[in-house]
Amino acid sequence: MRDKTSTAIRLDGVQLTLGQSDFHFDFAFDTGKITAIVGPSGSGKSTLLNLVSGFEQPHTGRIEIAGRDVTDLAPAERPVSLVFQDNNLFAHLDLFTNIGLGIHPGLRLTTADRKAVSDALVRVGLAGYERRLPGSLSGGERQRAAFARALVRSRPILLLDEPFAALDPGLRSTMVDLLAELHAETSATILLVTHDPRDVVRLADQVVFLENGHVVVNASKSDFLARTEVTAVRDFLGPARIAPESP
Repeated sequence: MRDKTSTAIRLDGVQLTLGQSDFHFDFAFDTGKITAIVGPSGSGKSTLLNLVSGFEQPHTGRIEIAGRDVTDLAPAERPVSLVFQDNNLFAHLDLFTNIGLGIHPGLRLTTADRKAVSDALVRVGLAGYERRLPGSLSGGERQRAAFARALVRSRPILLLDEPFAALDPGLRSTMVDLLAELHAETSATILLVTHDPRDVVRLADQVVFLENGHVVVNASKSDFLARTEVTAVRDFLGPARIAPESP
């Protein structure tokens, strides 16, 4: 039986229907691990994040975070931070304000809070961008700003939905390294939705593979990379299935 102290998130008999798609999740995420959530388009990856974050409500079942039933809690009441694929920045607000909203929705920031915003921008390579509007930035810069907002929130659970999709290869590698560093520093529980098997090899401790709204494989990274008997997994991994693991 799983030790409850090792469980960050539990989906207990969660079922949801959206249009013609049915989703059924009944498993748990371990505390302090990076779990890659992978699978074909439409398999339920973003839906799973939306259930954990509270942007979707299950029709049946319950969702627990750190042993607490959060099924009926609004997103703001859950101990999670999110980085969306579209970065979700307010176009009419400068970066300092966008990031400061992650600390306090009324922008009642202390001196330490303001320093945290500037430090986060430095950390993601956007030092001096405090007064820039999102529309003046590249897609990669906007995504880095979204990372900065997640940094200042300091929540124990970080949900990432294709966070590297808009980045060029060099910046992508830098941000992957940054995420690995942050995880080593904070031991946060991270759920990472990705279509790139390189993210699994570089970052993941665990892997959840979804297909048609169900979990097909839930395994450690090493076990997942060896699951060549599952056609969908083999097709997803391609050459990555024989790539060496990062030290």
